[in-house]
Amino acid sequence: MDSHEFRAPNWIKSSHSGDNGGNCVEVAPAFPHTVPVRDSKNPDGPVLAFAPSAWKAFLTSQLMDQT
Repeated sequence: MDSHEFRAPNWIKSSHSGDNGGNCVEVAPAFPHTVPVRDSKNPDGPVLAFAPSAWKAFLTSQLMDQT
């Protein structure tokens, strides 16, 4: 999807992202039925759109991998 379809006042950078220009993702919480995700280094680039349930499953799997 195009970033222009997801104009959000606030994009939130992952807490695991550093300021060193590495692999950083941002999500926009302003959309109740979609979780837009973008590369913070390319804010005008493509946006991945996930169903909230799919995003929750992804985050849960990442938390499980950390333990």
